[in-house]
Amino acid sequence: MTGRHGRLPWYDPADLDDARRAVHDEIAGGPRAAGPQAFRLTGPGGRLEGPFNAMLIAPGVGGPLQRLGAAIRYATGLPDRWREIAILEVAVARRSDFEWYAHERVGRAAGLTDDELAALRTGHDAPDLDDAERTVRQVCRALLTERDLDDVLYERAITDLGLERLYELVVLVGYYDTLALSLRVFRTPLPDGEPPVFD
Repeated sequence: MTGRHGRLPWYDPADLDDARRAVHDEIAGGPRAAGPQAFRLTGPGGRLEGPFNAMLIAPGVGGPLQRLGAAIRYATGLPDRWREIAILEVAVARRSDFEWYAHERVGRAAGLTDDELAALRTGHDAPDLDDAERTVRQVCRALLTERDLDDVLYERAITDLGLERLYELVVLVGYYDTLALSLRVFRTPLPDGEPPVFD
């Protein structure tokens, strides 16, 4: 039986049609499910947690969207720390509790320290970040506020990150910004027992 998850039905895998089942299985049985889990992909009865439940609303869009997310996570050349710094910058800019909940854990696994995480969450300088990581942070902030990079920051990003990594970073910010919007609009809850991060 399907329950509620925020504003949405919380889709029970037993009740899914073929198109929704295919998306569910790609998420629950794909690369995100392999290896150590920093956060739960599924809840009671195999229902998808976080932004993934919403992807079942329209599987023709949700399927490609989740594949883009998997590509960003597993098929880019972005170092793990860069990727998690960028995702956490989106979480802070969009005040996305679920993105912070999930990726603070992934960030820790990627080597982000308590001090670095605190600096990211509060918007303060993180002195232990290297030059490339600082550039990642500046690029993300510009993309999230200005929706563009001025010539100076663009050239710094090309120098510090390279064109391919910059492209991957731009796509990553767009993807996680989309997820933050979906999480907010559909009032996706945190897993039981997890406190909100942003007031």
